[in-house]
Amino acid sequence: MHEFDDLMEANRAFAESFDLGGFDGKAHAGIAIVTCMDSRIDPLRMLGLEHGDAKIFRNPGGRVTPQALEALVLGVHLLGVERILVVPHTRCAMASASEAELRVKVGASAGVDASWQSFGVVTDQLEQLREDVVKVRTHPLIGDRATVGGFLYDVDTGLLSQHA
Repeated sequence: MHEFDDLMEANRAFAESFDLGGFDGKAHAGIAIVTCMDSRIDPLRMLGLEHGDAKIFRNPGGRVTPQALEALVLGVHLLGVERILVVPHTRCAMASASEAELRVKVGASAGVDASWQSFGVVTDQLEQLREDVVKVRTHPLIGDRATVGGFLYDVDTGLLSQHA
């Protein structure tokens, strides 16, 4: 498939000087990050971390979903995670449109009805962040085994502010 030729060529160039092998898969800085899939976020660099330092779980809105909790439980018990950061961001699409608006936009783009699709829209980002942090702190398999904080990342300044 020619649609991926540029990426495969870039991968070959990457592999020629590949020096990231040999890691054991643990979070060497003891960090796990739940953040948004937004490409303006560079989770490692924003915290001064390097390859192998953290476990990163990304999804729309940086929400603590059941899948994120699953990843965090594994991180805490098997991968050396001691601190968890939940990090949504400013100007997030999941916080700037209603569920109905997103369904209309996606439906128009897809050319099919998208009224059945859920997108996990956030109406109050800071309140949702606090609720997500509580979900992690009170999870029976995480609890006091990790320190949990909630932060908002500003995509225009690169700064984090703590909210939970």
